[in-house]
Amino acid sequence: MSSDSFHCVGLDLAWGTTARTGVAVVGSDGHLVASASLLHDSEILDFLRPYADSIRTAAIDAPLVVKNETGQRPCERQIGAAFGRYEASAHSSNLGRPQFVSLRGARIADEFGWEIDPTVRPSSERPTCIEVYPHPAMVSLFRLVRTIKYKAGRGRTVIDRRLAFQVLMGHMATHLTSLRLADDPRWLDMMSTATDATRPVDLKRIEDEIDAIFCAHLAWLWVTAPEQLTVVGDFDGGYIVTPPAPDSPVDHAVSVDRGVLPV
Repeated sequence: MSSDSFHCVGLDLAWGTTARTGVAVVGSDGHLVASASLLHDSEILDFLRPYADSIRTAAIDAPLVVKNETGQRPCERQIGAAFGRYEASAHSSNLGRPQFVSLRGARIADEFGWEIDPTVRPSSERPTCIEVYPHPAMVSLFRLVRTIKYKAGRGRTVIDRRLAFQVLMGHMATHLTSLRLADDPRWLDMMSTATDATRPVDLKRIEDEIDAIFCAHLAWLWVTAPEQLTVVGDFDGGYIVTPPAPDSPVDHAVSVDRGVLPV
């Protein structure tokens, strides 16, 4: 690997240890190198260890700093104010919830020696880790009028979600061109799953991994184009890194065809 080459990591990190975590790695030119759906911290660490010396930034969809005893962190309230009209408000993180007393993301960052202070710019000497939240970032990067409903939710059938996954994957392939998703065999497998799924578990197998790939792209932007992102909140009270809310979102019409998802 040349001296100017690096990797960026995306983690759609489960808050507990009984749900699956998506993990993805992109190269210095932004293309997808590897992705997987894993469970235990040991699996995550083993997956990332071959890249450890070249990781410049990791972007984690999970809290890295939580200090408030109740309610929401200030950054979560700010995200709600900016993105609530796009149906992309943030969940509540506080010390009253057991999963936030010892933060899994911060433990993984510490294991690799990643700085979690967003005022630290990433470098080979000081790799960094930032908290991200895919929903508002998708609204911004895809210029949506509302979030894509690919997650499980009340009243959402497998058919509804299957189509939503195809919409999401179409946006990612069209707008996040640096990932070069059409060249990735694993991505093509996930597209087939999104097309053919008949059970919620079929979609769950790809959901976290797709989110992790999106997070890895945000990590790459943090290194290569930080002007496209903003830090909502701060290191003292918790923060989320995201593109700013769009000024004029467009509700893209998406034609869904097997293997071809034009946006």
